[in-house]
Amino acid sequence: MESEEESLRLDMKTFDDVTERQARWAGLDAGMRVVDVGSGPGKTTAKLAQLAQPGGAAVGVDLSGQRVAFAREHYGNDITSFAQQDLLQPLGELGQFDFAWIRFLLEYHRANSFQIVKNVSEILKPGGILCLIDLDYNCLSHYGQSPRMDRAIKAVMGRLEEHDDFDPYMGRKLYSFLYDLGYRDIEVKLEAHHLIFGQLNRTDDFNWTKKVEVAAQNSGYDFEEYPGGYQEFLSEYRTFFTDPRRFTYTPMICCRGRKP
Repeated sequence: MESEEESLRLDMKTFDDVTERQARWAGLDAGMRVVDVGSGPGKTTAKLAQLAQPGGAAVGVDLSGQRVAFAREHYGNDITSFAQQDLLQPLGELGQFDFAWIRFLLEYHRANSFQIVKNVSEILKPGGILCLIDLDYNCLSHYGQSPRMDRAIKAVMGRLEEHDDFDPYMGRKLYSFLYDLGYRDIEVKLEAHHLIFGQLNRTDDFNWTKKVEVAAQNSGYDFEEYPGGYQEFLSEYRTFFTDPRRFTYTPMICCRGRKP
């Protein structure tokens, strides 16, 4: 999904009320030191820091220097800081935390997702909370599209899974990660992340259009169903997605557990 507008896309689709509801469900409380892993543009990190007041703070960690720079400029303050870090390497230099948050990151690391969770677990204090949130059946749940569009979308997602380390089915794996690490008091909930019907709002339009313009185009798929290739697919997609008859949803799975 890398593009010049990726930080903006991530920022636009992040809503503070959703972050607060999920974080409170997971157990975030005042005074906690929080690490937001895969912090992106930093909006979520800043909200987690606010929720940890009084007395808490949050550190956002991301591999992308561009994303960290954006986050520092827009959200850095005395309770919210950011660090560029390779998540496949030990994270001990960040210190120890009471609460770790990994949301919408592991889907981009199909081969090494469990290793990332293990590395984050290492910087969590005993008794600390680890919250994992990701999508399941990602980008694959639509109704109203043509058969050829349906085949093309499934083929694109298959290529991303096979060649680009993307996992459309990450959500269903989160519970096992916590279980295998011996976490206690594990809780799981399932809800809709996307639920799109009727008139299309600006945020969903921008978010999903960017997914098609960037991920689908860069997937390497040849769009054999379309004589006009990708551009014909894009045109049909735009017609489908702006039609108020269209129905799209994406399941989201949230898991939390306490480190033994």
